[in-house]
Amino acid sequence: MTKSLLLSFAALAALSSPAVAQSYVSGSVGANMQTDSDNSGAFSRDFATGDGVAVPPGTVLPSGTDVGWTTEFDTGLFVSAAYGYRLNDMFRVEAELSYQSADVDTHVDVQAGGGALGAADAAVLITGSAPLGVTVADLVADGQGELTSTGLALNGYYDLPIEGTPFALYAGAGLGLAEVKVEYAPSGVGIVDDTEMSGFVQAMAGGSYAISESTAFYAGYRYRAFEDAETDSALIPASLDVENTSHILELGVRYSF
Repeated sequence: MTKSLLLSFAALAALSSPAVAQSYVSGSVGANMQTDSDNSGAFSRDFATGDGVAVPPGTVLPSGTDVGWTTEFDTGLFVSAAYGYRLNDMFRVEAELSYQSADVDTHVDVQAGGGALGAADAAVLITGSAPLGVTVADLVADGQGELTSTGLALNGYYDLPIEGTPFALYAGAGLGLAEVKVEYAPSGVGIVDDTEMSGFVQAMAGGSYAISESTAFYAGYRYRAFEDAETDSALIPASLDVENTSHILELGVRYSF
């Protein structure tokens, strides 16, 4: 009886143990295709406009008045490094450190209180200012600044080896926490410069090619969605929720030991 029990445990251990090395490290680099951000918020106190020409000077926007605009980004950078553990041939888990960034391309469709401000003189954004000779639309069209995220995540993967070949497919998902830095400075005017901790989720899929028992190259896609970053404007008395989602294409290498 005891011998049978031991044989049963041995068989179970053999099934649950990987046929390859258990631990691994990996690294990847890729293109971060940041989606447009609909920045939306409200004035935190009453705000008196400057002379916006199209908007009379001293117009008061009460606390709680909606304000927002859309930000578009250039394709940016993604890098990651991970330490993982393979549970068996199909399942593995890992801890991942990553960084992504995207430069601002432009800001469009500035609104406050449901009205478009694009045609107003940019002085409307500065209490007591005389006309500056440039519209809000032209000021924000020069999209300087960037959105960066540095995060830690716990990921789980399912690997599907293609029998008789060095190829395998994979799919995975993860949860993480990131430091998100938002810098919006169109035409050199600082509008937002703030940092916020945000949770995020991600989903990954791709394929790998093993060049040896210990080393494999992989290529894949991942989708990342962060909680909105709650920021404060440096120019106007307003708080803004900044959206942060990405489509990422990456190339990497994984070494098992």
